[in-house]
Amino acid sequence: MSDPAVAATQPPAPGRHRVLGNPVARTVLSVWAWIVLVTVIIVWTPMVFVVWLVTLPFDRGHYAAGYLFRKLTVAHQVLNPLWTFRTTGTMITDPRRPYVVIANHQSFVDILLISHLPWEMKWLSKQHFFRFPLVGWMMRMAGDIRLVRGERDSVIQAMAACKDRLERKTSVMIFPEGTRSRDGELKEFKDGAFRLAIENQVPILPLAVNGAYKAMVKGDWRFGVSDAEVRVLEPISTDGLTLADLPDLKRRAHQTIADAVHDMRGLPRIDESA
Repeated sequence: MSDPAVAATQPPAPGRHRVLGNPVARTVLSVWAWIVLVTVIIVWTPMVFVVWLVTLPFDRGHYAAGYLFRKLTVAHQVLNPLWTFRTTGTMITDPRRPYVVIANHQSFVDILLISHLPWEMKWLSKQHFFRFPLVGWMMRMAGDIRLVRGERDSVIQAMAACKDRLERKTSVMIFPEGTRSRDGELKEFKDGAFRLAIENQVPILPLAVNGAYKAMVKGDWRFGVSDAEVRVLEPISTDGLTLADLPDLKRRAHQTIADAVHDMRGLPRIDESA
């Protein structure tokens, strides 16, 4: 890990929310942002394909193709005046040191925000994302991992694929809540990410996300005005842990992310052990 990173984007100027949050301005800018998103996806797909094809003989883990794929989110955010994203915390120094990366899940925009981090990781994603034209193709070229929720065989295959990515020296990204939080509050974590980390003896890397839920308003096609942040927290070692330690590891990770989210919101911390 390195020294705390400087925020990628500075906080917005006063009045920004008031001006851009005007219904007319938000509608016009949302039309622009959707056009930009579609255009970037169209432009990015052949670029990712070329990188995937050229690097295929020596990059079987598809690190380069995946890294380029994530960067389309950076291009979109730069051209979308409604969103301001920041990456803060203590950045990892070795991108090929594998972690099981976990984060709280507030919105679909969490994915776009976390993709701003300066290293590649393979995402465990629901199957329907792979069906999207162009985006699904890039996810396959990037080596992302599909999961059919509720199907035991799919879970087993997905965990085997995660193990494969870790062995190829690439981190795996999992939302341990399993689904988005409706109210922005942190839900209970499922066991999968922690079992994976213990069985493969790789550290947990927690991320705290805040503000992304404002970027997409439920039931509204328009984007919201959002100042979102992802904070990289200190890794949690799994050296020497067994599955008997899973509940404690899960509790510790949950507390770590909950504390960080409360700090980011300016709220007092909650002791979950009380």
